[in-house]
Amino acid sequence: MKSQNVLELPARPFSRVVQRVQYRFWFWLGMLLVTIMAIITVAPVIWALSTSLRTPGQSFTLPPKWLPLDPDFKNYADVFVKIPLATYLMNSAVITVSIVLGQLVTASLAGYAFGRLKFPGRNMIFSLIMATMMIPLQATIIPVFVLISRLNLADTHASLIIPAWATAFGTFLMRQYFMQIPNEFEEAAVIDGATNVQVFSKIYLPLAAPGLAILAVLSFNTHWNEFFRPLIFLTTNDNFTLPLGLVTLFGYLGTGSVSVVMAGVILSLIPVLLVYIVGQRYLIEGIAMGGVKG
Repeated sequence: MKSQNVLELPARPFSRVVQRVQYRFWFWLGMLLVTIMAIITVAPVIWALSTSLRTPGQSFTLPPKWLPLDPDFKNYADVFVKIPLATYLMNSAVITVSIVLGQLVTASLAGYAFGRLKFPGRNMIFSLIMATMMIPLQATIIPVFVLISRLNLADTHASLIIPAWATAFGTFLMRQYFMQIPNEFEEAAVIDGATNVQVFSKIYLPLAAPGLAILAVLSFNTHWNEFFRPLIFLTTNDNFTLPLGLVTLFGYLGTGSVSVVMAGVILSLIPVLLVYIVGQRYLIEGIAMGGVKG
């Protein structure tokens, strides 16, 4: 009787077996690629952390060793001795936070205007703003420097903050978020007598919070690690940002300890990691919502 029941079970279609095999193949292939990319991304950070715990002589041993045999945390103490790290951290924090807040304001206003309002030349102006993303920073740094100098803002934090408030990427990102919000929200608010300012501040801006979170995290990471503009605009040591200040650890003609330099680099990564950990949930939520059309 048991064998008869077994024979009566419907045979699994061959196509379903093939589909399952294909699914597993592409799944594991994707996992392999993601793992390779993760290793490539994390390996330099691990190497920097390992180097920061070695003596300078151990940093150049062949073959190289990933794990230091005798971890030396003195390199981190030397960072605070050789440079005013607290001053550089405060300068970077003030500049970066000011830029992020300014970009959130300008990008949200511009994104709402280009995404929800209708005015003559809207598409042409937006296209011109997007075209600026194709121009490298090095091509515009001279006229920007001349303008900053004539405004007497050279060697000040304002020289880095004010020019960075206008962001083409942020405008594009927020425009996409505002465009995918259903029109029914705006229509209901207008019927109730709401103005454009009220519609923007009370309805659209809260709904675009994931997009603002993405912009904040990406902007913080970009400007915290920025090196080129501070190198051009800042000349006084007390005004240096953290990336610019870490260069002084190399010493004259690169005679500084590479272990101390790597210790400074690891310390500079801590704020970025904290910001990412805090905004990770909003970042993932924003990316997920960004893929859904309204």
